[in-house]
Amino acid sequence: MVVTRRTVLRGLGAGALGVLGVAGAGTLAGCSDRAQPPGGPTATTGGATPATPPASTAASTRPPDWAGLRGRLAGELLLPGDRGYDAAKRCYNPLFDQRRPAAVARCQRVADVQACVAEAAATRVPIAARSGGHSYAGYSTPDAGLVVDLRGLAGVEVRADGTAVVGAGARLIDVYQALAKAGRCLPAGSCPSVGVAGLTLGGGIGVLTRKYGLTCDQLTEAEVVTADASARTVSATSEPELFWALRGGGGGNFGVVTSFTFRTAPAPDLTVFSLRFPAGSVAQVLGAWQDWCAEAPDELWTNCVITSGSPPTCRVGGCFVGSTGALAPHLDALVRAAGTTPSARFSNQLSYLNAMRYFAGCAQRSVDACHPSGEGGGQLERESFAASSSVLDQPLADPDQLVDLVTGHTDLDVLLDSLGGAVSRVGAADTAFPHRSALASVQVYAEVTDAIGPQRATSAMREVRDGLGALVGGAGYVNYIDPDLPDWATAYYGGNLDRLRRVAGSYDPDRVFAFAQGLA
Repeated sequence: MVVTRRTVLRGLGAGALGVLGVAGAGTLAGCSDRAQPPGGPTATTGGATPATPPASTAASTRPPDWAGLRGRLAGELLLPGDRGYDAAKRCYNPLFDQRRPAAVARCQRVADVQACVAEAAATRVPIAARSGGHSYAGYSTPDAGLVVDLRGLAGVEVRADGTAVVGAGARLIDVYQALAKAGRCLPAGSCPSVGVAGLTLGGGIGVLTRKYGLTCDQLTEAEVVTADASARTVSATSEPELFWALRGGGGGNFGVVTSFTFRTAPAPDLTVFSLRFPAGSVAQVLGAWQDWCAEAPDELWTNCVITSGSPPTCRVGGCFVGSTGALAPHLDALVRAAGTTPSARFSNQLSYLNAMRYFAGCAQRSVDACHPSGEGGGQLERESFAASSSVLDQPLADPDQLVDLVTGHTDLDVLLDSLGGAVSRVGAADTAFPHRSALASVQVYAEVTDAIGPQRATSAMREVRDGLGALVGGAGYVNYIDPDLPDWATAYYGGNLDRLRRVAGSYDPDRVFAFAQGLA
């Protein structure tokens, strides 16, 4: 089976899970968590009062000196026409293949990143950092801009004290493998090819979120190249405003993070589960699910995936920190509340790494194969899609209204990922991620196919997005960034917006990292 975002979102068949002994189809969180924030996975938000504010470069612009920059890099600099340029500029979504950056710098060291930022500041050429390339708006591949490709900075070091130093270009599957070897875990997303940086900078929702918190909640230190091309170490005690902004303020705003230091936890055994319900039962299941997950223990993370159709269908899946026996009463309670019998139900206890492989859709594949096609033995295929988000603060009063929104559409999913638990025990202003009291994040995802072109898919996505917004309000999740979302800045940042903009103005006064949905 070819693994795409779509097969992961909709759940892989039993054959894809057999190597792990899972007897059924998985309900997966999908590659939604792995989306790059604006500007790419490692571009970051600045701080309000840096120790040394960046000097203005606005008056000293000149044409880009690509030959000079190439000479300063340890890695490659690829220009249009160079062999390998077309592959180097590619991001995850083929809809952005027409983008033509002026140059792609394959950075191998922090000094390479500094040289790129200095060149962008001196010439005013647009600049964006990229590790996984999953930006939903394609911001990590700017037309006529400089792409700072960080995949050469991908090391993962697990220290004796349990902290992990992770290069900004590391993909999640590699992070999980390295942590598992050391008996540790990090709550993060499910898509294996997502870069850890974009996920972290936007918050980081994943299958262990309720138990351990967001990915950004585990961050203790970051190395950042800011707009003045200086390399800074930021933490709660060193440039704390910048550190605050990096935890949920989204990428692409005020610097390029080159490495992260995370707290990790001992790797637990996990039970994965999936319940598929018959067509026509979505309203009953959704109504029961939203009340059920609100009362669930921290150990239980769950999602509800609603697939369009006439009538729509749904499945509930998730991850439990504990045994299959301890999980069973919780699943029984959901089925009773829904008042409908699942057409398929399974649960299976797995090691931490195997559970992450399951959610990645890679149960039958090696870690190397669980990379994008074209990277060594990678087998993950790209997929064209249009997507946006919402945030569910309270249970829907009438789940039938959401069912009506997706009825009749084709190849469109609405994915609700439960929050609460550890996420809700951090204050809304303690980090830049504002949605601490929310019940669930919601992604609206429309596949682009030969039969459903980009315009039709985007139109369907927007129709459902706007209808959902009318039901639950206008909030959204920055890692599912949508260039057409009304009042996007308030939607993504809420009450933290003004503080983030002050941070931006301080660390990037000349708007070196400016882009369409940036904060500078």
